[in-house]
Amino acid sequence: MTYSAWIILTACLVGATCGLIGVFLILRKMAMMADAISHTVLLGIVIAFLMTRELSGPHMLIGAIIAGLLTAFFVQWLHTLDIEQHASMGIVFTTLFAIGVILIATSVGNAHLDVKHALMGEITFIPWETAAVPLLGNIPVATTMLGLAFVIVLFFILVFYKEWKITSFDPALAASLGIPVLILHYVFMSLVSVTTVAAFDAVGAIMVVAMLITPAASAYLWTDKLSVMLVMSSSFGVLSAILGYYIATVIDTSISGSMALATGVIFIISFLFSPKHGLVSKWVKPATTDVMP
Repeated sequence: MTYSAWIILTACLVGATCGLIGVFLILRKMAMMADAISHTVLLGIVIAFLMTRELSGPHMLIGAIIAGLLTAFFVQWLHTLDIEQHASMGIVFTTLFAIGVILIATSVGNAHLDVKHALMGEITFIPWETAAVPLLGNIPVATTMLGLAFVIVLFFILVFYKEWKITSFDPALAASLGIPVLILHYVFMSLVSVTTVAAFDAVGAIMVVAMLITPAASAYLWTDKLSVMLVMSSSFGVLSAILGYYIATVIDTSISGSMALATGVIFIISFLFSPKHGLVSKWVKPATTDVMP
């Protein structure tokens, strides 16, 4: 595959995976959790580096996932103390991210680990760091991780589809039916963490948040059916990745930033023209009703 093809494929995997997870974040009214975890994984990465003094390896992935799970745990714990959930997310997100930034500034030294790279990522470097994969040959590490993340997320959504659906729309009913709501909550947060960590180094926190929330929000405007919403959200993520790449190529700017912009463009189109919730549709329907006998 060509250099450009690897970048587009990797970005499409980010869009597809984040699109699936983002639907449940939207339905559970936990959109800010995506922002929180995408930033607090920085703390896990920094601590893993300080413990090993190595910038690559499974320890970085493990550290980031643990940080993501701790974020979910602390948010849930504060919420049980009668603190508003969004306030809990804000408290945990800013505190853990600030600790990560301080550790980078004071303890990391000359290592190539900086806040700007963490926020924006550098998707253009993806094709250069490869690993041998059986039957497939040399594949970029980021592409391999994101492909694995996509398979894991898709597997859990398919296997526990009914449980995710009930717990997302009516947690009280799910608990009364004997569904382990809290366990499923932490499984879901684990999937959010895995997805975020897999995409974090390649595209940065900004694009992760954009891909987790905006395609799902766009799909929400087009349909009320969960299965259709999942397909549409994932498709919007892939479309944003492709469209964003060519925007960046034409105007010679940040690829990740352009992909995030593309998610916003798709949302604006959905906000205006979706058949049920679109602004234009709401204007047209009353006018149509007025002329009917």
